[in-house]
Amino acid sequence: MGKAQRISILLFISIAALSMLSGCTSRNDEGFAIYLTRDDIPPVSMEVLSNIEKSSEPILTEHDIVSYDAKDHSILLEPDAFLKFNDLELSTRGKSFLVCVDGFPIYWGAFWTPLSSMSFEGVVIMLPSFAGENIVNISLGYPGESFYKGSDPRNDKRILDTLEKAGKLTGKP
Repeated sequence: MGKAQRISILLFISIAALSMLSGCTSRNDEGFAIYLTRDDIPPVSMEVLSNIEKSSEPILTEHDIVSYDAKDHSILLEPDAFLKFNDLELSTRGKSFLVCVDGFPIYWGAFWTPLSSMSFEGVVIMLPSFAGENIVNISLGYPGESFYKGSDPRNDKRILDTLEKAGKLTGKP
């Protein structure tokens, strides 16, 4: 076998291996999902989204969502997904999450407990949720919206488009 053939075969094997690896980690058709951070990074340390790695599996996918109302960012969840959220162990310092579309992080926030005496200036999902049966809200700031700093990331076009495409979007911002 000649040198050119060996290089061609080696190149082919390398490309095939890379394709298989990326197929295992890529979620190009996942749609809307919420992930915890891989290393359970506390909210106070979530500074640069691009440097934060998400956990291997989402805690919520669009399959867990019955509907998403973009007017108030309330999510009606399947009962099992709602229970999974409310069973999360939280400290009074919160638990970071990443909102993703097709595996790509769009924004981050924190699951927060009403038992916390700490304020938080980011996006919040309060747990346990008292918004109604199987409903969680994605809110701004804790203990209220006046504590929020920055622009509102919840109406990102990529998020709304993917939820609309999945038939989950019920309200417009």
